[in-house]
Amino acid sequence: MINIAGDDRPGVTSSITGILADHDVTVLDIGQAVIHDTLSLGLLVEMPAGSEAANILKDILFRCHEMGLQVRFLPVSDESYGVWVSGQGKQRHIVTLLARKISARHIARVTEIVSRYGLNIDRIDRLSGRVPLGGVEEKSKASVELSVRGYLEDATDFRRELLHLASEMDIDIAYQEDSMYRRTRRLVAFDMDSTLIEAEVIDELAHAAGVGEQVAAITEQAMRGELDFTESFAARLKLLKGLDESVLADIAEQLPITEGAERLVSTLKKLGYKTAILSGGFNYFGEYLQRRLGIDYVYANELEIVDGKVTGEVQGVVVDGQRKAELLREIARREGIDLEQVIAVGDGANDLPMLSIAGLGIAFRAKPIVRANAKQSISTLGLDGILYLLGISDRLTVAAQLKAANS
Repeated sequence: MINIAGDDRPGVTSSITGILADHDVTVLDIGQAVIHDTLSLGLLVEMPAGSEAANILKDILFRCHEMGLQVRFLPVSDESYGVWVSGQGKQRHIVTLLARKISARHIARVTEIVSRYGLNIDRIDRLSGRVPLGGVEEKSKASVELSVRGYLEDATDFRRELLHLASEMDIDIAYQEDSMYRRTRRLVAFDMDSTLIEAEVIDELAHAAGVGEQVAAITEQAMRGELDFTESFAARLKLLKGLDESVLADIAEQLPITEGAERLVSTLKKLGYKTAILSGGFNYFGEYLQRRLGIDYVYANELEIVDGKVTGEVQGVVVDGQRKAELLREIARREGIDLEQVIAVGDGANDLPMLSIAGLGIAFRAKPIVRANAKQSISTLGLDGILYLLGISDRLTVAAQLKAANS
């Protein structure tokens, strides 16, 4: 094992591997990381026997000295190497921390749980951008990803502990199996109200109709799962009867887009993802967001309007929780996408059916019952925090934006 550390510069890896190449040395493993211009390079190599090995190590030692680098050589026994090779079949997992600012305390508590479950950390990566000194900005983002290895007898207990810690420390902690599906997602379906937008459209319509308090109370009960969605939806609709159609355009133009939504959708489009809105709200507003954000599919309720007035009814089948799940399956089939390659994002109890069938179900700034039942939860960051769960770093998205701007 050869460990090299020191100031980073071009040509270090080339120089060291060039020496090994001159002696036909086999590289069994290699890893390199640079933190604040400080290099850490490790190579596991199979050395020839006898004096040739000593000459190779001497050449590497002299070369590192010339470059001002520190080097350490560690013999590895056949037995130790055999144990290392046998570990390649172990389960791999990804633990992602998301917050406005990540402290040593956050990392210490998470890694303590990882260690207690007998998991070994193979790699730690910062996914968020470089952090300037000084106070944390209101919309700042921080994310660190841990790649861990080992057998989990009960992943449910492990996930539950991480969820409890996240709640205690006011951060988000995501746990996923490191499977091939993680980097092959192809479809993202969003709820609309309180997910893609920071509002409940039916509440905005109710305020315009002068029945805001009554409708808001019913909405809150429905989102908490205390009322059947279809029944509560019908009750709220009736209160809107007589509302003038002209109000819809004014409300649409003033809808507050959720933090990170535009960045997320534009990045997903560059990566070839399909996107959909599956909403228990109304098509008028879903189609407005479709045009603004470039969404591929929109399914919501068709608000009935007669003689320029809202009738208090909808046309066709109501898009409730089960209908959202059916639509998600239908879009995936149409696009030839496995459900494991699907991401679903929502905040309310009526989103749970689609969150449960998606390969990655994300409760976004959600009610407690939804956070408790979803596979993942994001409450501290904006919607673009989803990119971190996909392993997409800020430096990759910035590079993609620059490339697009220059093309």
